[in-house]
Amino acid sequence: MPVLKKLRLSGVLQSLEVRVRQAVDAQLSHEEFLVRLLSDEVDRRDGRQFDQRVRRAGFDSLKTLEDFDFQFNPRGPKAKVIDLATCSFVERRQNVLLVGQAGVGKSHIAQALGHRACRAGYQVLYVGAGDMLKQLRAGRADGSYDRRLARLVGVDLLIVDDLGLRSLTVEEAADVYEVIRLRYQRGAMILTSNQTEYN
Repeated sequence: MPVLKKLRLSGVLQSLEVRVRQAVDAQLSHEEFLVRLLSDEVDRRDGRQFDQRVRRAGFDSLKTLEDFDFQFNPRGPKAKVIDLATCSFVERRQNVLLVGQAGVGKSHIAQALGHRACRAGYQVLYVGAGDMLKQLRAGRADGSYDRRLARLVGVDLLIVDDLGLRSLTVEEAADVYEVIRLRYQRGAMILTSNQTEYN
């Protein structure tokens, strides 16, 4: 136990007894026993990192594509959503715009894609457009604007939900432009909006 703790492998203790019994019963080689024991530790660490990425993303709630009812809106582009779930758009640093009337599932799909990105190992940040603009406005007031902007720009995938629910002030429009400009070709974005036309 002291050696495992020193090597920061104390999680191995959770499956050590089971793996020892399994090795004896199945007459596993030392190498096979070690591979299974260490694979358990890798799985535990991956799970812990995934949980941290989901927590840091700040999702409203746990939304997955498995929970989404595509029958509810049969006109929705199911094949395109499934393609987006591969997260290749995050790898390519592309942007996704989900546009439609209120209640068709844009926020659910956006968060579900963010959840998939977390599972794929990407750093994700989910924020409502109003909250994002409020944070940037507060940043101007307290001198933390650059730090707040860097947080929005620094993740692999930024999800901005409900953009365009209301008209933007000149300062807010400049903030949205700045976020998009700084992220361009550096990170992917998902924007949701119920505005089908913009001036």
